[in-house]
Amino acid sequence: MQYTLGSSWSKIMTQNIPPGYVRLELASGAFGHIKDTVLSALNREPTMDISPETVGTLSLIMLAQAQEVFFLKATSDKMKDAVIAKLANQAADFYGDAFKQCQYKDNLPKEVLPVLAAKHCIMQANAELHQSVLAKQKKRFGEEIARLQHAAELVKTVASRYDEYVSVKDLSDKINRALTAAKKDNDFIYHDRVPEVKDLEHIGKAALVKATVITPPISQKFTDLFEKMVPMAVQQSMSIYTQRKTETINRLVGTMREATNLCNGVLASLNLPAALEDLSGDSIPQSIAEKARSIVQLGGLQTIEQLIRDLPELLTRNREILDESLKMLDDEETTDNELRTKFNQRWNRTPSGDLYKPLRAEGANFRNILDKAVQADQVVKERYSTHCDMIALLCKPENELNAAIPSANPTKTLQGSEVVNVLRAQLAQLDEIKKERESLEGEVKAVTFDMSTTFLTALAQDGAINEEQLSLSQLDQLYGAYNQRVQTSLRMQEDLLGQVQTSHQEFSSLKQSNTETNQREEVLKKLASAHDSYVEISSNLREGTKFYNDLTEILLKFQNKCSDIVFARKTERDELLKELQQSIAREPSAPSFNVPAYQSTPAAPAAGPTPAPRTVFQPPQQAQQQPQAKPQPPARPPPPTVTPQAASTMPANAPATGPPSSNPPPVAPPTQAQGPPYPTYQGYPGYFQMPMGYNPYAAYGQYNMPNMPYMPYQGTPGQGGYPAAPPGGQPYPGYPQQPPQHQPYYPQQ
Repeated sequence: MQYTLGSSWSKIMTQNIPPGYVRLELASGAFGHIKDTVLSALNREPTMDISPETVGTLSLIMLAQAQEVFFLKATSDKMKDAVIAKLANQAADFYGDAFKQCQYKDNLPKEVLPVLAAKHCIMQANAELHQSVLAKQKKRFGEEIARLQHAAELVKTVASRYDEYVSVKDLSDKINRALTAAKKDNDFIYHDRVPEVKDLEHIGKAALVKATVITPPISQKFTDLFEKMVPMAVQQSMSIYTQRKTETINRLVGTMREATNLCNGVLASLNLPAALEDLSGDSIPQSIAEKARSIVQLGGLQTIEQLIRDLPELLTRNREILDESLKMLDDEETTDNELRTKFNQRWNRTPSGDLYKPLRAEGANFRNILDKAVQADQVVKERYSTHCDMIALLCKPENELNAAIPSANPTKTLQGSEVVNVLRAQLAQLDEIKKERESLEGEVKAVTFDMSTTFLTALAQDGAINEEQLSLSQLDQLYGAYNQRVQTSLRMQEDLLGQVQTSHQEFSSLKQSNTETNQREEVLKKLASAHDSYVEISSNLREGTKFYNDLTEILLKFQNKCSDIVFARKTERDELLKELQQSIAREPSAPSFNVPAYQSTPAAPAAGPTPAPRTVFQPPQQAQQQPQAKPQPPARPPPPTVTPQAASTMPANAPATGPPSSNPPPVAPPTQAQGPPYPTYQGYPGYFQMPMGYNPYAAYGQYNMPNMPYMPYQGTPGQGGYPAAPPGGQPYPGYPQQPPQHQPYYPQQ
């Protein structure tokens, strides 16, 4: 719905509105962008925090808050009540829509729903309050009361239900004061009819906010974090292409530098251009003076010596990092081999030696690079030692330098000659060629091209990447023209150097040759060569310093990689050790074997006389009447009895083994032994106390017990023998019910 903004709306929009509403509109647009654009690009179900319902609700909440900002601004500026009422009513609608959308969703915090409901009621109450003021101005006192009553009900609802989240005390007091005054005036003066709320005219709405359309990128400094994420095949191809590109650049730059050094060396050997400038024979040539000033500006000997002193420290640091990294691999591999030897087949993880092969190859490559760097450093140091004296001479003041150069006879007759002019022109051309090479070197290094698009296209079309063909083709396109320019420069230099040598021979033939002149030329040659060597040595040392610093960063990454994999292997080793220890603990401590019979629990013995230290006897009569059962521990031990087996095995005419006695003859022990290995202490089932004077071995007789002397049984004086079994139904002797005349004595333990 479109609204025509009058002067009031224009005033609101042009005033200094707090910047919060702009951010809220942008936030609403961002949530809408996620809902309409981002979610459609997902190939899976979105998570709860970015589901369409969640982001749609959040977008409406942002708009409602932005609209509330306008309401608060209009209220603080005391604008017209009609304007404020429409702003509040629109904010109430926004809050209501957000409340409806998230009413049945659990994807937002529980505080959101009551706050939205409270905000909806508060904004609606504010709209009714300001609309009641407008009704009062129009003399509609009944409508004023009806709107205030409705506002009071809304505020009362908020206070009763959502007082935990928002406070409406000030708004409630304001509405109640206005309602009391309106009722009083209407009751005493106007007597206007109060209409129903449903019959009231609807309050207008004014939406001054809308979601800002998002046009990526939002910020000028935006950088796509996933821009460089490519498939592994493309990443590997890019790595090889980068290496090929670096080799091409180094080859071109190295060729140009070698050509320049060759040119400088040839000119220094010919003492050019110093020979052309030293026609007077007693002053410093201009070229030598400029070279001396150049060396002083570059720092002279101190700079070179400081760079040379820094190299060993940088080299040592890199060696230590590399050695420490490889030592971590060695230590972990040694531990792994020891445990593999100890546990044999149980140590079933990948050997560390196989796992570390790529890292060791990388470490060997780094060590080879360091060894080559050491050799290059030594070459630079030797070259510096060769030219150190001449470089020190160039660093001296001009008068000392002039005094150190031998003087010669003047050759002013050659000034203005054609040979001198030709040589100067040729030297000027060589200088131009060297300047062009410096510019060309910068252009070669500045060439950039992103091959990822080419590799991605090839992978999408063919399913594979022919890296060599694509890389060589692209490098030829990029550096083909530069290669031709380098070759042209080399040919031009070669031709000019030939011409310079020819002209120099003619120039030398015109000069007067003597010892002083030769000495002067020799010194000037050494000074020129020292300057060129200084520039080259200084450049090499700075490149070496940069090389060592860059290599340090690479080695630190290599060290972190080694540390990470060693830590992972240690964690895996600890877990495997724990599993092996638990497995070993569950295994039996010895192999299974048969236990000897005498150590095992004995089974029930066969029937027959078996000696035992303690036995239980039953009277023959009871044994015939009742079947033999497993004895139970009584309150007191029973008297000895005779088993049927023993009675049947005794012959009728067996001779007496002792003097006559009133006790029954000895009998065989019971069929079940009651002695060890069963417990024999009192209270254990199966324990029976032996009567005093009982000999369990008497049943064996004199001839059945070897090495046993005959000992006739003798009763204790004053004590009768064991009584026979009582008749049925009577208790055994020894029980307290009917003690017999001669009661046997049982010792109590």
